[in-house]
Amino acid sequence: MALAPVVAYVRGMAKADSRPLPDLAALPADAVPASPRSRSLRQGVEVIQDHLKRLPGKPGVYRMIGADGEVLYVGKAKSLKNRVAGYARGIGHTNRVTRMLQLVADMEFVVTRTETEALLLEANLIKRLKPRFNVILRDDKSFPFIAIRRGHRAPQLAKHRGARGPGDDLFGPFASAWAVNRSLTTLQKAFLLRSCSDSVFESRSRPCMLHQIKRCAAPCVDLVSPADYGALVDEAAAFLRGRSADLQDRLADDMHAAAEALDFEKAARLRDRIRALASIKQAQGINPQSFQEADVFALALEGGVSCIQVFFFRAGQNWGNRAYFPRHDRDAEPAEILEAFMAQFYDGKPVPGLILTSHELPGAELLAEALSLQAGSRIELRMPQRGEKKDVVDHARTNAREALGRKLAESGTQTRLLEGLAEVLGLEAPPGRIEIYDNSHIQGAHAVGAMVVAGPDGFEKGQYRKWTIKEAQSNDDFAMMREVFTRRFARLLKDEDDGGGEAPAWPDLIVIDGGEQQLAVVRDVAREAGLEDELVLAAVAKGRDRDAGHEQIHMPGKAPFRMERNHPVLYYIQRLRDEAHRFAVGAHRQKREAAISKNPLDEIPGIGPTRKKALLSRFGSARGVARAALSDLRATPGVNDELAQRIFDYFRG
Repeated sequence: MALAPVVAYVRGMAKADSRPLPDLAALPADAVPASPRSRSLRQGVEVIQDHLKRLPGKPGVYRMIGADGEVLYVGKAKSLKNRVAGYARGIGHTNRVTRMLQLVADMEFVVTRTETEALLLEANLIKRLKPRFNVILRDDKSFPFIAIRRGHRAPQLAKHRGARGPGDDLFGPFASAWAVNRSLTTLQKAFLLRSCSDSVFESRSRPCMLHQIKRCAAPCVDLVSPADYGALVDEAAAFLRGRSADLQDRLADDMHAAAEALDFEKAARLRDRIRALASIKQAQGINPQSFQEADVFALALEGGVSCIQVFFFRAGQNWGNRAYFPRHDRDAEPAEILEAFMAQFYDGKPVPGLILTSHELPGAELLAEALSLQAGSRIELRMPQRGEKKDVVDHARTNAREALGRKLAESGTQTRLLEGLAEVLGLEAPPGRIEIYDNSHIQGAHAVGAMVVAGPDGFEKGQYRKWTIKEAQSNDDFAMMREVFTRRFARLLKDEDDGGGEAPAWPDLIVIDGGEQQLAVVRDVAREAGLEDELVLAAVAKGRDRDAGHEQIHMPGKAPFRMERNHPVLYYIQRLRDEAHRFAVGAHRQKREAAISKNPLDEIPGIGPTRKKALLSRFGSARGVARAALSDLRATPGVNDELAQRIFDYFRG
């Protein structure tokens, strides 16, 4: 369940008793060295001591704020007074905490009813504010699910992200869209459920190709009775809930019965379904016997960088895994990293009944209580010591080590590439954030602008953005580019003016797919926004015959130049440009396919699924309906004179 409003700010609260704190000025010289760094530490500690005088001994969440309003750290406490008192002494801290205290200019506090609520609120604030000194979950994308949409007379089997729709049965999460797509293909073979959209379903007048290749029972044209199709839906749901053995046994009995009755065609269909069900389990790799549902977390740490592998087990099957590389201080302990990561990981995500970890968490009991509160049921959190559960955790830990090794190798290469890019382009330092832009359209139709982001950790896909081109409707690439950058720069300035929360992510380098004219357009937009001196721009023009290796680079105030064909930085620039092109083309295709699949009959008031099917059955297609005479429309079953006139007027403007 969601965390209810349980907090109250305590600034200006009545004074509370506190133990006397040492005067920093009276401390020995070796405790607080006389240096500019110690003076900033003194100022930070004085700020904390001032707030401590008014703090209660209640659970809550505290935020440390920098001089520019940046949230430095978010923490929770069973007793705010006791926890903050530890910071107020100013000595005995790790290097990381000392660096943080030197930057503190203010603090904010929130009181909660329980420590459990404080933990949930802390995780929510860390994910939203991304403080510099906290462990941060990166790449926090939603997980895909398999949905059986029961809000239709012929339920659909589909991939799903986001909130549960009315009447949906959701199964998951799966680690990736690839894992879902693979399972969907096999489930279609096993249960013959439709995967088409409702609009396509209602417009069918004959079976589609999926029926021909035995992946759909064709309920759209009534080749399967509603009762039989409902039985297939129930079987699919039972399989996804882990009752596959009973289902396979029953199908085997039905297959033998059909063979004995000499109904070999039915027996062959049942045989194919049994094989499809078996192939799903074989493809999962690890299929534990001692538990049906669990998430497994394993951490590997090397050189101050960590990798956390998360394995998902549902219905006794392995539904995939995903590697995460959280941001944290180099001297953070493994258990501290894993505990902070898990608290953020489950914010807004379903929680299984069992969670297995590779490390003993100091706050395991509190975390389990918080997750139980969120899930509305008891959650068990364990570090297994023996048996199958330990084998599963060890397998996840091995994957974490291997993924971390690959990441460290890639990071070294990425660092060298960014250093080379800074040298080639004449930048003062390697860029931490590169934004690459491209547009995609066909003769101005379904135009989109796209931005991809790259940095020291490679492509930051969670930062990608796309814009629907609204004003520049003609086939004018320059107008489209002007619109995209006008909206992007306006957003950057708005985020900066709003203040508070997360600071806007300013690019260190902007790369444009284009030449001198495209660069001039972007410079004009930057000048109008007052950002010309704040941004570094580079346009990458395709070479002669659009051959890779002949790219020409344009930058303001510099003559165009080329690099050697085999230069590593040139390959890197090509990768940046190609990724922006891939993302832009993908966004354009999504818009185009959505427009193609949209049926104009859906926009006419008074036409529901039954009347739409009657019209399509009579006239063959929406185009046929558009061309129909008014008298023919009136003759369609279920269409009265008023609706016929409305349809006739709609297609004639």
